[in-house]
Amino acid sequence: MDIKKIKVIGFDADDTLWINEPHYQKTEASFCRLLSDFLPQKELSEALFKTEMQNLALYGYGGKSFLLSMIETAQRISKNRVDNQTLAQIIVLGKTLLDQPVDLLDGVKETLEKLGSRDVDLIVATKGDLLDQERKLAKSELKHYFHHIEIMSDKKQQNYEALLAHLEITPENFLMIGNSLKSDILPVVELGGHAIHIPYHTTWAHEHVEAVPDSPYYQKMTIISDVLDLFEL
Repeated sequence: MDIKKIKVIGFDADDTLWINEPHYQKTEASFCRLLSDFLPQKELSEALFKTEMQNLALYGYGGKSFLLSMIETAQRISKNRVDNQTLAQIIVLGKTLLDQPVDLLDGVKETLEKLGSRDVDLIVATKGDLLDQERKLAKSELKHYFHHIEIMSDKKQQNYEALLAHLEITPENFLMIGNSLKSDILPVVELGGHAIHIPYHTTWAHEHVEAVPDSPYYQKMTIISDVLDLFEL
């Protein structure tokens, strides 16, 4: 990885800068308990995931999409026998999920502060619901570190192409850092950009992939502060 060519460093947000997936897993567990009279937890989780996948093209990613998918799943698996009180509790689960505190991962602030001293622009490149991600960014108190915030509808190769065009840089000038091989790493490397994978201990099933890029533009690190060694900081 030729660090001298890097002009922009992009950071994923959820489970890269702050904790996210555990909140969804906790919400899903509560949802399954609410509906345990209809199906066992494993089957309920599978039914919810199926609904989420069917709704992605319509609702996109994020907490509001998850809430709508929970309501739809409850109605479907109960054959519309779920009562209004339970539906109200599901809505509370969704609202609680959307209003979770933002807990930064270890080393995030130190890493952003030190990288900010380099002659590179730091950006957020994340996907999800616009309002949800803007709310989390505001709560994180990290916004001042970033030159640009990009909240994407998805993170496929064409989405990154559009981002790089907006930033007026070539792929070799871009480094993406994130926890998802599927969303943060593979599309960037396929474009000829640089990518650093920092796995989180839990990952949404939709983001699981087996492929690992065989590329000099790709590295795997343990924690975000390991990036500082790459820049000799």
